[in-house]
Parts: sequence; structure tokens; C-alpha cells
Amino acid sequence: MFDSQSRLIAAKQGDAQAKGELLDRFRPYLNVIAQRLLDDRLKARMDFSDLVQATYLEASRDFGSFRGESIESFLAWLRHILRNNISSAHQEHLATHKRSAKLEVNISPMGNSGSSPMHLEHLIPAETSSPSQRMMKTEAAAMLAACIEHLPVTQADAIRMRYLEGMSLREISEQINKSEMAVAGLLKRGLQGMREEMARIKSGTSSFW
Repeated sequence: MFDSQSRLIAAKQGDAQAKGELLDRFRPYLNVIAQRLLDDRLKARMDFSDLVQATYLEASRDFGSFRGESIESFLAWLRHILRNNISSAHQEHLATHKRSAKLEVNISPMGNSGSSPMHLEHLIPAETSSPSQRMMKTEAAAMLAACIEHLPVTQADAIRMRYLEGMSLREISEQINKSEMAVAGLLKRGLQGMREEMARIKSGTSSFW
């Protein structure tokens, strides 16, 4: 099993390989957040992965300035860099719009689906929780993000819309131009795929872990 805390300690001691492995470990985590925060009007113009890559390179370049000692503080540092990059992209590309180009993050459910959407806050360890609780939540968030990354695109999109955005089957159906039955099938296969990937991660056979 990947020991992120040990990688962090090694990276802070100058181990370039450990730093690269640590950043690669949390790239899917940043992907999920970037997709959640990037304005819909920009998604047709730019790929969220470009912002994540820019964050990756910036974090690698400036790692020496990171003063934290825990994975929680490391992830908070990565999120700060990513948010700044997304905010800059919004300001650059949306400055001519009437709406303020200031980064706005709406994490309320889109529609009344009756489900319990897993919003962005659930991917971020709360500062009020204990160190062990924050670590468990951090590991769970990274594992979840990695599982989503391994799904086919249509299944991953359906999972994100349903469980990150809280959209109803009808809303997803209209968004991706498929029937509600087809959407339900995508969700079923996506959840099954995530369970299988999670089992591989836990058994140590996943290529990501």
C-alpha cells in the first residue's frame, strides 16, 4: 500500500522520486476538484487536465517552499495552487462577460434528486477532525478519485453528475442526450467498476496504487 506520509517526509528531505510519486498519487484527486470548480462556459474552450498539469508543475517547482509536515497540509497547499490557476483562467477567459470573473464555487445540489450528493467538502478533510480521521478521509478521497479515473468516460461523467453534482436521472439524461434507462445503466456499471477498482486497490493489484 502506498504510504503517502512516508513519501512526503522523503520528498521534503530532497528525494525527487518520492516527490514525483506523491504528486502523481493525488493527480486524480485534483482532477475531481478541477472538474467541479471549472466554469461550464470554459469547459468547451479548455481541458481541466491542463489546469491540473499546470498545478502539478507549479507544485513540483515550488515544493521547496512548502512548510507543512502532514498530508492534510500538503493537499491544502495543492488545492490552493489549483484554485489560483482556475481563478486566473476564469479572469482571463471570462473578463468580458457581465458576470464577475471572480471565482465562484457553487456546491449546492443541482436539482432535487432526492439523493445524497457527495459534494466537494466531502473530499476535503475537515480541520476540526482528529489527525487520524483527517488521514482516513484523505486516503478515501484519493481512492475515490482514482476509482473514478479508471472508469470509461460516459460512466465517469454520469457518476460525477449524480454523486458530485446531485443531479437527477432526468437532468443527466438531458445533459448527455441519453434516456433515463441508459443513464441508470451507466450509473450501475460505473458503481460496479468503482467497486472492482477499489478491491484491486485494497489488494495491491491496482497499477495506480
